[in-house]
Amino acid sequence: MADKQTRLSATTRIRNYFLTGLIICAPLAITAYLTWSFIGWVDGWVKPYLPAVYNPDNYLPFSIPGFGLVTALIVITMVGFLTANLIGRTIIAYGESILDQMPLIRGIYKGLKQIFQTVLAEQSNSFNKAGLIEYPRKGIWSIVFLATETKGEVDARLRADGKDTLSVFLPTTPNPTSGFLLFVPRSDVIILDMTVEEAAKMVISAGLVAPEHEDPANIAAIAEAEEKSPVEALSNRQ
Repeated sequence: MADKQTRLSATTRIRNYFLTGLIICAPLAITAYLTWSFIGWVDGWVKPYLPAVYNPDNYLPFSIPGFGLVTALIVITMVGFLTANLIGRTIIAYGESILDQMPLIRGIYKGLKQIFQTVLAEQSNSFNKAGLIEYPRKGIWSIVFLATETKGEVDARLRADGKDTLSVFLPTTPNPTSGFLLFVPRSDVIILDMTVEEAAKMVISAGLVAPEHEDPANIAAIAEAEEKSPVEALSNRQ
């Protein structure tokens, strides 16, 4: 009987060791794979367009991974630098005027430019908060990312009916890059304290990874019991 319990205990320990190692190694391996794949993808796009004299693969016995990525970063930075002055802005304006003459390409370019300006501009507050809405029906709640206040014709039509709405993005699990754009009444959105990154982790993990949260009522009760301020009580709990 004792031998059987010893074997079970050893098996349990080995299983726990394996699971612990898997938790440590799996994220590292996946991150390394995705990083290496991204570097290879960028190199595959950039290197064929490099002049032969500047491509080290033509005179070295081995390939230099990441050279295309570094080249792309330098070129993008230089384009941004040149665009910041008068000559660069003139060239860009001339190029955009040519694109305006192309019906199909004009729409694609302007749409992509607006998306990148909205997402990457420093003054943009896109997706700076996470919230909850009842979706797909009453009583079922879903995490959303708050994009901005509703604008344009959609806002005008909804305000005409007395509706003050927010534009929110409802991500899907486990891929938060796809989802739905919803125009939701402001009163129907519950703003969360968690960050967008924490909400994204919760969506990706299907709820398995959730940020820690202290109930304000519990913090107040602890502070009252310890005769401390809520801030001091929360600091002690952390």
